[in-house]
Amino acid sequence: MRLPAWFTERPVSAAPETELRVSTLELFFDLVFVFTITQLTALLVVGLDVAQPGHRAVGIGESALQVLLVFGVMWWMYSGYVWLLNSVPPVRPARRILVLLGMTGFLIMALAIPTTFSGGGVAFAVGYLLLILVHGALYLQATRAIMRVVPFNLAATALIGAAGFLDPPYAYLPWAAALVLLWGSPYFIGQQGFTLRAPHVVERHGLLVIVVLGESMLAIGIGAADLEVGLGLGVAGAFGLCLGACLWWAYFGGDDETAAEHTLAAAEPVRRTRMILGAYFYGHIPLLLGVVAVSGGIKKVIGHPFDPLKPSAAIILATGVALYLAGDFWFRRVLKLSWARLRGVAAVLALAAAVAGLWAALAELAILVLLLVAVLLVEHRRRTPHVSL
Repeated sequence: MRLPAWFTERPVSAAPETELRVSTLELFFDLVFVFTITQLTALLVVGLDVAQPGHRAVGIGESALQVLLVFGVMWWMYSGYVWLLNSVPPVRPARRILVLLGMTGFLIMALAIPTTFSGGGVAFAVGYLLLILVHGALYLQATRAIMRVVPFNLAATALIGAAGFLDPPYAYLPWAAALVLLWGSPYFIGQQGFTLRAPHVVERHGLLVIVVLGESMLAIGIGAADLEVGLGLGVAGAFGLCLGACLWWAYFGGDDETAAEHTLAAAEPVRRTRMILGAYFYGHIPLLLGVVAVSGGIKKVIGHPFDPLKPSAAIILATGVALYLAGDFWFRRVLKLSWARLRGVAAVLALAAAVAGLWAALAELAILVLLLVAVLLVEHRRRTPHVSL
């Protein structure tokens, strides 16, 4: 990925690195963050449901916009904590207490998500402010470069807090400004001063993806609540599990994690940080949003597998798989891993499966599973050398 010349920084020599692996506290942190992902799935499904009397109707387009805005600002701070604990491992009691305090910020935000655009925006901003203060205080133990980041974070928090006093659609403007401010800040902040250990970054994001995929399977149980267990429910549940398994295999099935570690470790520190930013921050945005959309779609399929899906539900399910594959494509492209082009083609093909959902929900789910199985089989055959007898 070619970057503007003004964004390029001088290479610096790499210092010897000590091995750092993900701690159990970080896994605990991730579980709290994944709770916010499940809340986003519920927020997305609101756009697929009929509005209740006395409540403002929210279409699927508007609910998808809300999910993007909320996820965008949360993902920025989640990634900030990944970088923080890469540089400041939580090995001391004081650090652990501060990380737990940061987790409290995420919990407050997660609880506020359902009402973020209907009165709970200020509570969300309070949780975000807590995250920022803990993050900045801890990161100062590793580098003063974090002070280049804090003003952007505080400005975004102020915008989110101001949005809490506005009603949609006007509330979306400060949210969008906060998102642009955060996502665009790396071009102004630079990457010097943020040396990252490659194995820890790769392992941390891999563990997050597997936890998010696992939580997405809860959509099967939620969608099946109070339903009679019959043939249709059993088949739909099996296909839903197969879809989750295929998404897992696409990310973890090969030796890509090892290849990613080697690619990052071989790069000098500034370039490594820039690659991590491209592959694991930007590249994982569509990947994780894809899981949110897939979860929302599966919840609709499970209830009535042989009935046609509403157009919005069919699009959400197909778009979820397409986003996941597009994120995988982006991630592989940045790190120059194999099979990037195949994932990109599969992402485009996945969108066409929405047409089958207009005929029967289970048909769309089955087509998506078959598409992913075909991609994985092609990759497996090309990876495995042919041995003639």
